Amino acid sequence: MKLLFIGYGAIATWSAEQVRQIDGVSIEYVLCRHGHERKAADRLNIDLCRVFSSVERLLAQPVKIDLAIEVAGQEALCQHGEALLKAGIDLGIASVGALSDQDLYQSLQSAAEAGNCNLILMSGAIGAIDALEAAREGGLDSVTYCGRKPPLSWCGTPAEEQVDLKTLTQPFVHFKGSAREAARLYPKNANVAATVALAGIGLDKTQVELIADPNIDRNIHHIETTGAFGHLHFGIEGLSLPNNPKSSALTAMSVVSTVRRRLGRVNFS
Repeated sequence: MKLLFIGYGAIATWSAEQVRQIDGVSIEYVLCRHGHERKAADRLNIDLCRVFSSVERLLAQPVKIDLAIEVAGQEALCQHGEALLKAGIDLGIASVGALSDQDLYQSLQSAAEAGNCNLILMSGAIGAIDALEAAREGGLDSVTYCGRKPPLSWCGTPAEEQVDLKTLTQPFVHFKGSAREAARLYPKNANVAATVALAGIGLDKTQVELIADPNIDRNIHHIETTGAFGHLHFGIEGLSLPNNPKSSALTAMSVVSTVRRRLGRVNFS
């Protein structure tokens, strides 16, 4: 399996090291921002001549890519996703929150249809997505997602306008609303909310609560849903990658899992 990585940050670096240990897998190409080619090549241990800043330059030469992996953020997905799908390259994405933009969602879906390939939403930092998808078939009444993080993890978000994150002593709910609105206001923090919504009852019906909590030292995600299947509670306390406190370890692991699933002959659906 020949891979293209979009991004070279902490998640890409960790997952690249892991997938290289899987027999039959190689990282052939990398897409990054213009001017960052040398840095991307060094961090992902790939020849500089195989690092590109545009899909057009990449596809201008004969390439064989079995799977592209996006771990670079919503902007990178918007920039590269449509062209890769139209070229017939399956694309796994970590920036699921970008799909809250209905125009982008439709353009990527149309591109996948045109290229006869697949847009794969990686589970990222959350679990129970398989149960949500299955329960949806019988009918879901409600889905609620709660994201609880240490205060400083919310720096650079609208939470700063509501409370002093540096001096917070009690848990503070700084957002309540739909998953679509959460993804719009918190583009760097709402991939989980969007993933839960897309697996369940949609971005507009899924309710989201975001909390800054000074009493915790990790990210805590909780899903609650009811439907014809019964009642589900799911919670996870996620650790970050050792070399980057802002990057979810489970998100990086989900990249590796996605690659293994593509290779395997026996898989969970």
